[in-house]
Amino acid sequence: IAARNMQKAQTTVDEIRAGYPKADVSCRELDLSSLKSVSAFAESYGAEFDRLDVLINNAGVMIPPYSKTEDGFEIQLGTNHLGHFALTGHLLPLLKKTPGSRVVVVSSMAHRSGKLDFSDLNWETRPYKTGKAYGDSKIANLHFGYALAAKLKDSGGTPMVVAAHPGWSSTELMRHSSVVTLMSKIFAQPGDMGALPTLRAGFDDDATAGDYFGPANLFGMRGHPVKVTSNARSHDTQIAAQLWRQSEELTGVTY
Repeated sequence: IAARNMQKAQTTVDEIRAGYPKADVSCRELDLSSLKSVSAFAESYGAEFDRLDVLINNAGVMIPPYSKTEDGFEIQLGTNHLGHFALTGHLLPLLKKTPGSRVVVVSSMAHRSGKLDFSDLNWETRPYKTGKAYGDSKIANLHFGYALAAKLKDSGGTPMVVAAHPGWSSTELMRHSSVVTLMSKIFAQPGDMGALPTLRAGFDDDATAGDYFGPANLFGMRGHPVKVTSNARSHDTQIAAQLWRQSEELTGVTY
């Protein structure tokens, strides 16, 4: 388990071991809002393990007040997209040499409101709109996932890249908005249900590169995971190519 808060991560490890005594599980520090932390995690993982079967890019922050990562990125784009872009790049050699490996990109229904402004990715000149910035980061996840899936298809297909979204799930992600927290009591499904699309993306034998999984019911907010579609903009290859170039420039990680 890669986690920013090691105390919470260890509590989760203890809970898993209590329920499944034979589980081989551990935690390791990883802060996706820090390129230094991302690099250090990848280096330490590669030093200990010689394979990586499934990388689930699940870290996220949602609608916080304006702030920047330690590398100067707007907090949501920096954590939700750029951190994962860098992490996947660092771990790609290990993924490539692991037969049948996968990368799961976790997006959101909020991608539908996303429209990246490449002249101001870090919101330094525009009035900050945290909901819009969140949607931008979530469509960035899909631009990245679809682009990586296409690139890898042309070079052997490993790892296979699959996307997912959790619908509206009751988690701490909502903590920055009292309104969203209140509405969650009506619309949200339990967190373990929200995890199922990600698990299907990571382990369904019938999944193919570029698939996108999400809940089946209530306009994608609740239910068991099925194959779903994302909006037309998320499939725009020109936007994806520009985002890829800028992501490499900003992170210093090249594929």
